[in-house]
Amino acid sequence: MLAANVKKNPAELLVTRVSRYLVTIRIWESLYALPFCLMGMVLAADGWPGWSVFIWITVALSGVRTLGMAANRLFHRKEDAANPRTANRHLPQGLLKAWEVFGLMVIGAVVFFYAAAQLNGLALALAPVAAASVVLYSFAKYYTWACHFLVGWALAISPSAAWIAVTGRLDLEPVLLSAVVALWVGGFDIIYGCADIDFDRKYGVNSFPKRFGIATALRTTKIMHLAAVNALLVLGFWMDLSFYYFGGVAIAACLLALENSLIKADDLSKLRSPLFQYNSTISMVLLVFTVLAIEL
Repeated sequence: MLAANVKKNPAELLVTRVSRYLVTIRIWESLYALPFCLMGMVLAADGWPGWSVFIWITVALSGVRTLGMAANRLFHRKEDAANPRTANRHLPQGLLKAWEVFGLMVIGAVVFFYAAAQLNGLALALAPVAAASVVLYSFAKYYTWACHFLVGWALAISPSAAWIAVTGRLDLEPVLLSAVVALWVGGFDIIYGCADIDFDRKYGVNSFPKRFGIATALRTTKIMHLAAVNALLVLGFWMDLSFYYFGGVAIAACLLALENSLIKADDLSKLRSPLFQYNSTISMVLLVFTVLAIEL
């Protein structure tokens, strides 16, 4: 009885609440987009752009990701509650309220627009496009099986946005890097869609695997990832990057090939393996070797 009546102190309650917010927006998944964003930054600056630009780019990315992930959780809370794979999320369990997640959306938007304003006029002018993209993609699966490509597009904005933050203009090089991100992320989202195919069929949610089947979905992902590797090679030659960069591309290609080889149309059990849990290693490898190519 005494244990049941023990209450957490305010500090403990605050830590618990904040940890729930961070889990809800899956803060660690920033590692998917942040390295590509920073690649765009260092390529645009041909090195280190200075602390001010770095900090405001990082703050802007954190803000827009918070906006997008919070919106995704808020808009999909009913489907998340019905889907066994997502039923343990905080909103379905009642550990967070809808108004709290909406508050995260507002905070993320304010932080994002303020950070964009600290960079340059073009960054601020295009900020509504980025904000709309990360919010509206959440509705795509209600209308089209191409929703995975819109997820890729939402994350693909980051390297081009970082280039704009450094240079004040948009060139073709970051657009090619953005295409890499779109292909990489969109392909993985198709794989993850395979795990929800039964739920999608039952609830009428659209997805590429539901429309074309798991086998075709996995083949499409392989093609997308192969195209992403080829685009990385083209970018390296285009920007005359050193062999360090191509070494990073080779490692990333091997990791992509390994991950794709783990998933079979008749066996999705490896989808939750540690390799897939941490495939952000690929983007980190590319960032590190890009920095080496520029600085050494």
